[in-house]
Amino acid sequence: MRLLGAVLAGGRSSRFGSDKALALLADGRTLLEHAAAAIAPHVEAVVICGRTAEGMTGLADRPAPDMGPLGGLNAALHHAVSQGYDAVLTTGCDMPLYPAALAEALIGEGASVLKGQQLAGYWPAPLATELDAHLAEKNNRSIYGWLDRIGARIVERPDIVLHNINRPEDLAGLRNV
Repeated sequence: MRLLGAVLAGGRSSRFGSDKALALLADGRTLLEHAAAAIAPHVEAVVICGRTAEGMTGLADRPAPDMGPLGGLNAALHHAVSQGYDAVLTTGCDMPLYPAALAEALIGEGASVLKGQQLAGYWPAPLATELDAHLAEKNNRSIYGWLDRIGARIVERPDIVLHNINRPEDLAGLRNV
């Protein structure tokens, strides 16, 4: 199975106060760089959705900017279809870790997400046309509505802890771990 990795990085970082994707975590690397490096061992290639990043393949949100994580996911799914990938494994730019147990838990039949971390997901590429239809309809573009629509599997794994950086103090706390 060919897997594409996608880092969803098009958010506004309103709770963080500045562009959190570019915040430095360690070794002079940004959260975005850490997220891309963390998912890379589990996939054939990695794309960045919702922005451009030097040295990385960037995809514009689809069908338009500012559609939330579903715009980035839609871009990744269409890229996967056009490049012959079977599925997309996703993470957020604010999740600098992606343990092997997470990838193993998500990959399977149909779409799946980690409970409480809906950006950590597995998405079969053929969902691209269904997501186009979903985004064309009048709805709030909530990832929860999308998960309900496609009957995604919610993976409960209390042993998998993902650090999600939403505020500067979250980043400071991770630096001290």
